[in-house]
Amino acid sequence: MEAMLQVGVVAKAHGVRGEVKVFPTTDSPQRFKDLSYVYLDAGGEDFRKLKIQSVKSVNRFAVLKLEGIENMDQAEGYRGQTLWIPREEAQPLKEDEYYVGDLIGMDVLLEDGTPFGTLKDVMETGANDVYVVETAQGREVLLPAIGECILDVDVETDVMTIHLMDGLV
Repeated sequence: MEAMLQVGVVAKAHGVRGEVKVFPTTDSPQRFKDLSYVYLDAGGEDFRKLKIQSVKSVNRFAVLKLEGIENMDQAEGYRGQTLWIPREEAQPLKEDEYYVGDLIGMDVLLEDGTPFGTLKDVMETGANDVYVVETAQGREVLLPAIGECILDVDVETDVMTIHLMDGLV
């Protein structure tokens, strides 16, 4: 399990006072209003803690004023950088909900225990998420994240057990 969870990506500078427009990678863009700080990924395992001075919403984006970023040029330097929070600061999950960071890289097994592949990505759609699994043969298979297809997700052992519905492969 990841110790840090990604909550957003800096899209660009917003205005001239050092605010950054952030694309949220969390289910709740309003989440930033509950945070007092975020960690900026400074490369590798190095994170820089930044205090949040203010938050506002603009369309589907969060606009953050972060301590130490005072003008548009400084803010623009953070374009593309990811923002993180410690796992213990994350919102609690409901039953059968998972953090995407915990799912990526999971071993995927068929219901009889046969290895099927590795979970490479999670696509969010309107109805349900779709899991992108790369098989041992290098093919991508898209699996709907529904109970009929996803039988078990064990974050502790990093294993997902699936039922392949007709027509998926």
